[in-house]
Amino acid sequence: MSFSESALPFEDIRNLVKSMPGPDEDALQAVKARDAQLTKPAGSLGKLEELAEWLAAWSGKSSPKVTRPLVAIFATSHGVADKGVSAFPSSVNAQMVENFAAGGAAINQICRSNDIGLKVFDLAVEIPTPSITEEDAMDEANCAATMAYGMEALAGGVDLICLGEMGIGNTTVAAAVLNGLFGGQAADWIGRGTGVDDAGLARKREAVEQAIARLGNEKDPLEVLRKIGGREIAAMAGLIVAARLQRVPVLVDGFVTTAAAAVVYAMDPTGLDHCQFAHVSAEAGHRRALETMGKEALLDFGMRLGEGTGAALAAGIVKAAAETHNGMATFLQAGVSSKDA
Repeated sequence: MSFSESALPFEDIRNLVKSMPGPDEDALQAVKARDAQLTKPAGSLGKLEELAEWLAAWSGKSSPKVTRPLVAIFATSHGVADKGVSAFPSSVNAQMVENFAAGGAAINQICRSNDIGLKVFDLAVEIPTPSITEEDAMDEANCAATMAYGMEALAGGVDLICLGEMGIGNTTVAAAVLNGLFGGQAADWIGRGTGVDDAGLARKREAVEQAIARLGNEKDPLEVLRKIGGREIAAMAGLIVAARLQRVPVLVDGFVTTAAAAVVYAMDPTGLDHCQFAHVSAEAGHRRALETMGKEALLDFGMRLGEGTGAALAAGIVKAAAETHNGMATFLQAGVSSKDA
């Protein structure tokens, strides 16, 4: 998985998306066959059974396991934050990166409780992208390079990747990306994010409207990403593609991570089949995005923190699904009579 030297950067990305593999049908059928023999009524574990099948199909393993899960947090800064679209200043970005490193954030506690690894990727936190209301966030080369950087998060034998992000102002950027990809009005996609008041919400709507007006009729998903997106969204989109190519299942966290997933979806509607959406955020636009893509979330806890917190919670459920499938005895092993006996 590498970029050629002759093609334009985005053409390399498009070629990678076109080469993404489908599910491993042999592994999927093996899980279904074993599930039919386990000591329980058929279908009685509901979503857990579906998750075991999903893991098998997209990991390519007939006995799917989650032993090296990782939350990857991509942190960056956005020029649009200076437009008063957030309740917190951009200085929080660097402070939170330090907090992650010190183990003091919410995500640290959830990862510790579920035995999940955590890595934080600093995407030039000290250098905000230009405000998407006035300038493109990135040029093509920088956007593609950031996507490639995100792909590298899979190093080290990760077998389940959880997307996370941190960046003051990024719910505004995510709303703009979703608006650009899926249409509608700015008001359809914005929410209160970190807790802005009514005046802040109005500024947020105006910022998204300005970004969309500047975007014009551009519909190419990668162009939408580079013009009105952000570095963390680009990195996560790249990671989603890389995970598919390397057969690593993905848990998408909340509103901002879903904007990254939407970029891949807009390129290929089957491009998210190896992903589960961990939770539906309290941001109203998140539910709208999931409905637009025909996706359902595993959890609905009213969360809107980001950091990969919802994905880390869902990872515990996915781990349990794998352990349950592999660890349960069959009717024959347990000496239990089956329904047909």
